[in-house]
Amino acid sequence: MTKQEKVEFVIKTLSELYPEIPIPLDHKDPYTLLIAVLMSAQSTDVRVNQITPLLFERADNPYDMVKLSVEEIREIIKPVGLSPMKSKGIFGLSHILIDKHNGEVPNDMEALEALPAVGHKTASVVISQAFGVPAFPVDTHIHRLMYRWNLSNGKNVTQTEKDAKRLFPKELWNDLHLQIIWYGREYSPARGWNLNKDIITKTIGRQSVIKDYLKQKKS
Repeated sequence: MTKQEKVEFVIKTLSELYPEIPIPLDHKDPYTLLIAVLMSAQSTDVRVNQITPLLFERADNPYDMVKLSVEEIREIIKPVGLSPMKSKGIFGLSHILIDKHNGEVPNDMEALEALPAVGHKTASVVISQAFGVPAFPVDTHIHRLMYRWNLSNGKNVTQTEKDAKRLFPKELWNDLHLQIIWYGREYSPARGWNLNKDIITKTIGRQSVIKDYLKQKKS
């Protein structure tokens, strides 16, 4: 299979498995999505979806958020982990949105990345899911799968994002990044991986990864 045929196989398989693509984080607008994505760093979407309703009950917009103290925000979001940094980020970015953006979340990567506690991945998720702008946020699942599928060298997430953007058509980026995340969770996890269920890796996977897998199974 050529690289192009591999890419087409990935797109076809994912579109068959996930014709309807669920959004992992519950939200109702760009602001609540931004806060949910920020909270999801080194946490699970399930945990975040349990905690965001408690926070959004108190404040689901920047004007209400800044009425809370950093300590109050921290107390609510503590279960998601890294709460000292995240609570300061949520409070700080809410202030900036009011002062610089009329309380609205900007649909611009540079402006998003300038917000406290908002990195490139968070900005990419918001720009793609809230505004429909093509982006390819790379999380641990995408990074792992692009390497397993021999579509990237696994050096770092920056390289993986470049490779994904180069290989996949731009109009599919927003769907594909979500489809790959769901596929990674369901068929190609980091732990408890069953190659027989992972049709994509089984068909186009990096030979060294498959060899290692089979060696471990034997031992």
